Amino acid sequence: MIKQVSGTVSSLDTGGVVVDVAGWGVHVFVTSPESFLEGDSVTLHTHLSLKQDGADLYGFSTKEDLQFFELCLSVSGIGPKTALAFLRRAPRENLETAIASRDINYLTKVAGLGKKAAEKLMVEIGEKLKGMDADVLGEDGEVFDTLVALGYTEREARKAVQAIPKSVKGKDARLKAALRHTA
Repeated sequence: MIKQVSGTVSSLDTGGVVVDVAGWGVHVFVTSPESFLEGDSVTLHTHLSLKQDGADLYGFSTKEDLQFFELCLSVSGIGPKTALAFLRRAPRENLETAIASRDINYLTKVAGLGKKAAEKLMVEIGEKLKGMDADVLGEDGEVFDTLVALGYTEREARKAVQAIPKSVKGKDARLKAALRHTA
């Protein structure tokens, strides 16, 4: 399994880039090939997709984008090209928020999914996304949930939780610090 590719962008290609890795030209499908320039040094976190007619490599600049891509692949009926298309149409953070908050309008209009496909995506990976947030937030999961219940977006709540000084102890004090940050 190829998990990472580092090298120099030798050319832009249809839907991706060709990365020169020790003399080998490796084609990697990416979300926005136009954001790369020939000669750029890159490191891409990759997913190798093996098919009957060959192998395709999908690359992402962050591990979080790769994890979201692989999470989408766990949904039956969604292949790598469809999952990559989601990330081409909208930022990962917005897609995660829309899935976790069950915003079907966003998924159908922005991400280009049909209603049934959007519902399937929300059902199959919505809980996994919430679990990923809990892992990232750790002990501040309750503070995060409270902020969302108070009407803050998940992005605002996440930023507020991350801004809480480590010296603040106790859930109530941490919630107050988060609220001060949002004000």
